[in-house]
Amino acid sequence: MKAIIQPTKKYYRILYIDTHHIRITGMLELVDTPKGIRPVKYRIRHTKSGGYRNTPSKDLITHLRRARVYLTGRDKPFESFLQDLQISFAFVSLCRFCLMDDRITELDKKNTVGFGENEQICMDCARKELRRELVHMGRLGRSALSHLDELLEKYRSVDRVLATIEPDRLTVGHTMYDRLEAHPVVQTSRIEELPFPHEFVTACGVESLMPVQQLAVEAGLLYGKDLLVVSATASGKTFIGEMAGLKNYLERRSRVLFLVPLVALAYQKYERFSQKYGHLTDVSIITGTSRIAVKENRRAANRNRDGGIIVATYEGVDHLMRLGESFTNVGTVVIDEVQMLEDRDRGHRVDGLIARMKYSSPKAQFLYLSATIGHPKLLAGKLNSKLVRYDDRPVTLERYLIFSEREQKLPTERTLVAEEYNRISDKGYHGQTIIFTNSRARCHIIAEKIGDGVAPYHAGLTQSERRLVEEKFEKGQLRAVVTTAALAAGVDFPASQVIFDSLAMGIEWLTVQEFQQMSGRAGRPDFHDLGKVVLLAEPGASYIRGSRLTEEEVAMGLLKGEMGEVAPQYTLEQSSELYVANAVISKGSQSAIDKIEGNLVGESEPVEELLLDKNFVYKENGDIRLTPLARVMAEHFIGVERLSRIIRLVNDMKDPLDILADLECATDEEAAKDKKHKNNLEDDTSKKKKKRRGRRVKRK
Repeated sequence: MKAIIQPTKKYYRILYIDTHHIRITGMLELVDTPKGIRPVKYRIRHTKSGGYRNTPSKDLITHLRRARVYLTGRDKPFESFLQDLQISFAFVSLCRFCLMDDRITELDKKNTVGFGENEQICMDCARKELRRELVHMGRLGRSALSHLDELLEKYRSVDRVLATIEPDRLTVGHTMYDRLEAHPVVQTSRIEELPFPHEFVTACGVESLMPVQQLAVEAGLLYGKDLLVVSATASGKTFIGEMAGLKNYLERRSRVLFLVPLVALAYQKYERFSQKYGHLTDVSIITGTSRIAVKENRRAANRNRDGGIIVATYEGVDHLMRLGESFTNVGTVVIDEVQMLEDRDRGHRVDGLIARMKYSSPKAQFLYLSATIGHPKLLAGKLNSKLVRYDDRPVTLERYLIFSEREQKLPTERTLVAEEYNRISDKGYHGQTIIFTNSRARCHIIAEKIGDGVAPYHAGLTQSERRLVEEKFEKGQLRAVVTTAALAAGVDFPASQVIFDSLAMGIEWLTVQEFQQMSGRAGRPDFHDLGKVVLLAEPGASYIRGSRLTEEEVAMGLLKGEMGEVAPQYTLEQSSELYVANAVISKGSQSAIDKIEGNLVGESEPVEELLLDKNFVYKENGDIRLTPLARVMAEHFIGVERLSRIIRLVNDMKDPLDILADLECATDEEAAKDKKHKNNLEDDTSKKKKKRRGRRVKRK
């Protein structure tokens, strides 16, 4: 039999154990007498019996002499008592929480967890205490609880895990989810060793290639091969386009077209290319027309379409092509941020633009650049290009997950921004932060609450306002910018830290691809030693109508998730928009339309018969001819459903403002459902009226 002695503040507990079962529980006190320390008030109870009963102290001594005695901690009075009686003893480490429930759990390296300042408890009790602390946070999903259990296994400290959910205890190091190490230094070619024109070597400002650039050269970049380049942000993808484009241009293989998804990004590329290569050729920009034609939205720039290097937004070039202008004298086409193929609203347009560019410039070299693509080998096959993939990062990235209630997010962000800005890299730069949130209004709220040196940045600002923010951030005059998804697509802010205030962007949860793209903004090799990504997830919160997922469950899915294959399916609306745009560039040739559609990555729905039925297009000698309405579809990026709705509204309403209000207040899908519902009601009413008009005939 074993006797376990557990000292407490007022008395001693003794557990008598036989074959792992507690048979008797005892309590006693010790007093200091002239003869030494002696026990008093000894009481015991048997496990199967009721309460405690007083027992002679001599029985205690008898029990102890017959047992192997263990103390759960150092205790001079009890040790002296045992030594006086010449009873040998040893020390054992047991879980105090288990002892309170009359259970015995011996602590060892495998099951010990720190609790409080100096105490050790078992893993099972640590999990119970952790869940007890989580009660105030409401419902936590299984994936979040599993993550906390993993942290408990990893850190072996209840307090350290609680730091991930209690801002007053916040120690960011305790909340690290994982760490993605930077790539090792590898030997690459020097620019002067490669077959470049001398003018480019002098102008580019690069001495040696980065690893992904070396891989691209080895894959045939300088010999006209089409490539899909997938590597982390700041790994040098843009320069891959510069190498191929300038080499082709200087060797008289026509112009360079550099396509990007955002106007702000287009201006950044335009200004940098102008500084580097403006003395070699005209650098121009095409961004399309702003919906709000004010002076502040149009920056001064060279907009000559005949420049040797043209930087353009997708829609800027696409709109010109939909007007009938073809880009035939292009030798290199660079599609930056090609992961936009997966965008819910713009993916079909990017896909159609690439397909039409391939048709109009069949001899051009196509380079597709992305930091985040799921199953890139499959996409490379669909694009008929060779894959260049480099998974290592130029800067180590640490990812952190903090469970935070909504009202605690702002104080946490204020702390994180301040700590990061106070940290200066080995290269001499302050740490700067990008905070992603789900609405323009919250951008302003966060910027105002955090205070000086923090600015909102989103599409609702004028060009000049956005440019001012960009310049201040680049000069290190801002501690942070707060933005919606606008920065995710590649605007070059040298941030060392990215914070997700929300995992919902607009009315949708982030996808894994979007999350990884945004995360990639953290850490630039020319500025920082380390990149940080911090997710602030509100347990139990759901901002997406119809979604059962909560924010902490989404967080776990984003951190653990893998990107899917780029295989978009286009709706009837998107397919009809693609079709009329293809008909413009092909001049109605049926075989050319089929060829363009064969270049698509996604799958479009058959829409030709529908367009013919609605008299939006017609056939003439086997070719497709567009009516003025179909040309409106192509030029204004709208499909058959929206055009049909506009026609209905024009017939039903006289005031243009009423028409605009109706278009903005409901989606085309909602309007179509509403119209169908009204038609059904009208049919039912018509049937009832017909029944009422009938005459009853009396039987004779």
